[in-house]
Amino acid sequence: MIELYSPAEIEAMRPAGRFVAATLSELERTAEVGMNLLDLDDLVARRIKEAGAVSCYVDYHPSFGASPFGKVLCTSVNDAVLHGLPYDYKLKDGDLISFDFAAEVDGWVADSALSVVVGKPKEEDLRLIDTTTRALEAGIGAALAGNKIGDIGHAIATVARGDGLGVNTQFGGHGVGRTMHGDPHVPNDGRPGRGMKLRPGLVIAIEPWFLQTTDEIVYDPDGWTLRSADGSRGAHMEHTVAITEDGPVILTDRGTAS
Repeated sequence: MIELYSPAEIEAMRPAGRFVAATLSELERTAEVGMNLLDLDDLVARRIKEAGAVSCYVDYHPSFGASPFGKVLCTSVNDAVLHGLPYDYKLKDGDLISFDFAAEVDGWVADSALSVVVGKPKEEDLRLIDTTTRALEAGIGAALAGNKIGDIGHAIATVARGDGLGVNTQFGGHGVGRTMHGDPHVPNDGRPGRGMKLRPGLVIAIEPWFLQTTDEIVYDPDGWTLRSADGSRGAHMEHTVAITEDGPVILTDRGTAS
């Protein structure tokens, strides 16, 4: 069921958005060569406890998951791009890591992701992150009341294909509100003017993710981590966005997180 939220309810979502944004900003500053993925997950677990928030991941067990996730943060490294389950791995110079984080504050959920390189970056990794960032910006720019879901996907895919990247539509954005994953599905490709009409009060996660040389993915034995089928690297960007009469509002904007 698709939920529409009042302006007051959207305002009530802001603390969750600020918390998720601030946590990702801290990870972006903190992640460095030699850090263990499990230590980063522990850091986020402490922040959740300090904030009186609730993890959306630790008990999460959707139909595609092999078991409850068991951690509070997704850490996808290099050729992993989605749902990366933290494990005993120390980041190496030049690693590309994507952090995906969702949490509940006062009954409201926010969801966001970013990709960074630790140590000395490769130019092709920076280009991939830049493309994914611009695709997210394009998708948000199309998230206007009166537009259609297809307009968001079309805007995202246009950026990706303009930079020579393929687009996978198996996993994409989704509704957000009282739960982490709700309707509608927001694919990263679409036809302009097609699909559900965007109405004020709709809150969605817009999340482009791309791989350097393929759009095919495979599962790790952990049943969660999704990697490129050819070993090429991936990047993932995501914001929780509210559709309003005055345009899209980015609830997880890291530039305004306290």
